[in-house]
Amino acid sequence: MLGGSGIFVKISESSPSLIAFYRAFFALPFLYLWARYEERGYKEKFQWNTRKLFFLCFGGVCFALDMSIWNWSLSFTSVANATLMANTAPVFVVLFGVLFLSYTIKLSFIISLLFALIGVSLVVLPGESVMVFGDSLGLVAAIFYAGYILSIKDLTNELRPAKTLYLVTLITACCLFLISIFETKELTIGLSEFIILLSYAIFSQTIAQGMITYGISKVSAHLSSLVLLMQPVAAAFYGWLLLEELLSPLQIFGGFIVLTAIYIASRK
Repeated sequence: MLGGSGIFVKISESSPSLIAFYRAFFALPFLYLWARYEERGYKEKFQWNTRKLFFLCFGGVCFALDMSIWNWSLSFTSVANATLMANTAPVFVVLFGVLFLSYTIKLSFIISLLFALIGVSLVVLPGESVMVFGDSLGLVAAIFYAGYILSIKDLTNELRPAKTLYLVTLITACCLFLISIFETKELTIGLSEFIILLSYAIFSQTIAQGMITYGISKVSAHLSSLVLLMQPVAAAFYGWLLLEELLSPLQIFGGFIVLTAIYIASRK
């Protein structure tokens, strides 16, 4: 589902941060209904404390900055380059998890991650040139996305996934509202733009991010981030299936490496 996110951003005529704001804002009603449905007959024993409030706010701010900066990176570099930079997030998840959250990461996982990143680079970068500013923005976005994943994991250890995503997205929307006002001075959009951004919110934020949040609640943060490296492989497959874009043997081999690395890392 996330493999098509870049397409929505590319066809939208709004500013990058405004696109991100409406992705979060339009998703809120759907996430609220999901959260209410998920809580039927469930008596929550969750107790808010300083740590949980920190991760809630931190996750919302990180996700807002991730989306805003990544959308901006698409204005200065190719979708392929931006996708590659954004998919370095697992590296930062491992690094931050070990340094700040006392995660224990096996050497075999690190090796699988390195092979997966090599595979991703083969899938998305054939013939692409380096565009330093745009690529750097994509890398910064990956750092914030790593903070978001770690926050979601900590929250879903005790809080239901739907409620977690709803609350984090609410904070994300508030942050992006302020960024968008500073960036564009207005929030008005036309009917066609409304349809594009509503579709973006439903597919990328409600459904895709919802499944990701549920998945993160079941497995470790670093494994979740590694599995998400399937995103650029899916994007390349969609391009071949729907847009008649050719896949080179090198890209196919890269996709095989990614899928194999994910399988090896997750088989236990």
